[in-house]
This record gives sequence, structure tokens and C-alpha cells, in this order.
Amino acid sequence: MAQGQDTKERDHIQGSLLDDPEYLRVIVERVLQQVLESEASHHLGAQPYQRTSGRLGHRNGHYNRTIKTRVGKLELSVPRDRGGLFQTAIFSSYQRNERAFLLALMEMTLQGVSTRKVGEITEALCGTEVSASMVSSLSVSLDDDLATWRNRPLQGSWPYLFVDARYEKTRHDHRVVSQGVLIVIGVNDAGRRSILAAEVVHSENESDYSDLFKRLQERGLTGVQLVVSDDHQGLRKAVDRYFQGASWQRCQVHFMRNLLSKLRKNDRGWVMASLKDVFRAPDRQQAEIRLKALVERLSASDPTVADWLESDGPDALSALDFPESHRRHIRSTNGLERLNEEILRRTRVIRIFPNRASCLRMVSALCQEQDEDWVTGRRYLDMTLLSKNEGVETPVELRRAV
Repeated sequence: MAQGQDTKERDHIQGSLLDDPEYLRVIVERVLQQVLESEASHHLGAQPYQRTSGRLGHRNGHYNRTIKTRVGKLELSVPRDRGGLFQTAIFSSYQRNERAFLLALMEMTLQGVSTRKVGEITEALCGTEVSASMVSSLSVSLDDDLATWRNRPLQGSWPYLFVDARYEKTRHDHRVVSQGVLIVIGVNDAGRRSILAAEVVHSENESDYSDLFKRLQERGLTGVQLVVSDDHQGLRKAVDRYFQGASWQRCQVHFMRNLLSKLRKNDRGWVMASLKDVFRAPDRQQAEIRLKALVERLSASDPTVADWLESDGPDALSALDFPESHRRHIRSTNGLERLNEEILRRTRVIRIFPNRASCLRMVSALCQEQDEDWVTGRRYLDMTLLSKNEGVETPVELRRAV
């Protein structure tokens, strides 16, 4: 009984401390101070007062630095070295995505399109009054960094591409307009994902996609075998033009939604079950046989939808030309949709971007953060299966056979 009472009291005290902003501030301040000292020791090759032949320099006191964080104002003592070369990574101020978010809010305040609440938020984040010079100084280094990332050279081959577009509200010529956010994810020959492009355009047409693919090729994009996207005529034409010989996979999730919207209520259950059976086929040949049977059965009750399914259905089967273990990853744009959901989670707070540059900055920062997680994370696909084939002919071999 006494032990249970002690546990409750300990949990109560612990909870109270964690809810106390001052308690959290002190913890964060102490941890960051330790990080600063550790960084300085690593830079100099020696601990304070340590005598060692590997020393690269000497300490030269400290200077005070105040930074604003989510847990409050932190007062830190930053180590100096005699050569004046030591720099800490802590004072990047904010991660790229948070800095982009902050800049968007600040620009809204400057242009008079924000509410009083937005002004309070920006002042709380910055710790000072929002000014044009502050926006300029924060944006220059961040925009240069993001532009360098967006235009980085692409090495190796990229067999799989996933392309999608979403829309954000921005101010343009004194009007609020919807602008397309185009994102391209690639899987390279090492089986790792990377965000290859993030752009903001006025519309989503063949010209925009052509410009996007052209820039990707100029940066070194090669070896594309499959492009996965939703159905869009401009996108398909651009794919045919810039990735000749590559297959196109229509997102199966979007395809099922499109079919469901066309069906009569009485047909929805059995048709959707049959379509899923088509997608689960072991190979392309079996899938086409099952699709033909579904079309014939549906034509008796709804010939219009049956004709649509017969003409558009094969576009959703291209994933079956590739290794079986890859198919669940390449049959839809679900991975890209999850990235878009994360972008939406952040951009819905801003609601209307003050300009296109602000929108591009925010999207690029979020994409770069995600890209870095993928680069350092586990491998996405085993791409050796493309050469081993798992008994499945690749699109190139199929074209040669024809």
C-alpha cells in the first residue's frame, strides 16, 4: 500500500514538473550549454585544461547569447577560441521548416493581410517587433540554401518516379489565386527515395510538367522506367515526350475512387471487389484476363462505365510488369500523398501565402527535411530485383519482344 502511494506521489511530482514551463526551460538550457561545451572541445581537440599533443587550439573565455525557444528565453554562454574559428550549429535559430513558417507569418504581417493574432505569434516567436529588414535578413540565407538543394545534381539512375500536384492559396496581382505545388519523388538504383523536385506553378498543364521534367533531365535524371501519378492529360503527354519508353502507372487508389463515383449503387459492391481481384493478379496476363471478364459482366448493366473501364483499366496495371515485391510500393502515389498531408498540416495554419516565393520556401523547407530523413534512413526497395527480374519481364524486354 505504501509503495503504491509513493508511486502516485512520484508520478504527481513528475507530471507537475513537466508541465512547469520554467522547469523545462532550465533543462533545455542546461542540455544546450553542455552541447556547446562538447562542440568546443571537439573543435579544439581537447577538454578544458586538458594537456594533449592533439590539441588544435585554445579557449578564450565565453560570450553571452540569448535565444528564443518554445520553452522560453535561454541564456547561454558560448565558448570562444583564440583563433576565432569556432562556430556552433545550435544557432541556426530554427530548423529550415520552422524558419520558413516564421517568414511566411512575418510577411503576412508586413503586407497587412494577417490578423492581430498572427502579429502576436510572430512577435512571440521572434522576440522582437517584425520589420522588413528582419524578413530580408532571415530569407536571404534560407532561400539560397533551399535553391541549392532544389537544383542539386542527380547522380545514378532513377527507375521509379512518383509525381503529384496539390494547390495552395497565394496572393498574386492583388488577388488570391490557387497555385499548383508539383512534387516529384524518385527511387534510385540503390533503392533509396529522394524528393527530386518541389515547384510552385500557376497551373497544372503540359507546359508546366514539361518544364519540370526538362529541368530534372538537365540536372542528370536518367534511367526512368516507370512514372506513377494520377490521371492528367498534360502530365501523360509530358511523360511520353521526356521519358520515351518508360511505362506509366495510373494510381490504383485514385482509379478505384474514379470508378466508384461512376457506378450505380447496386453495382458498387461486386464491381469494386472484382477490381481488387484484378489488381491482386500474379502477373499482367492474368490481370488482363480478369479485367476483361469484369468488363463483360458490367456491360450488361452499365455499358458506359464498362467502356470506360475497358479503355482506362490497363493503365492501372503497369506495376505488374515489375518485381512482385515492388508492386505494393509502385501501384499508387500513397507515399507522396502522405508527404502532401504533412505539408498541408503546416500550410493550413498560414491559409493564404503572401506571395509565391513564400509558398515555395515553405514547401521546399519541408521537403528538404523529409529528404534528409530518407537519405539517412533505411533502404526503401531492393533494386537488385529489377535485374534479377523475379521471372517478370521488364518493360524494355517487352518492347524488344514486340
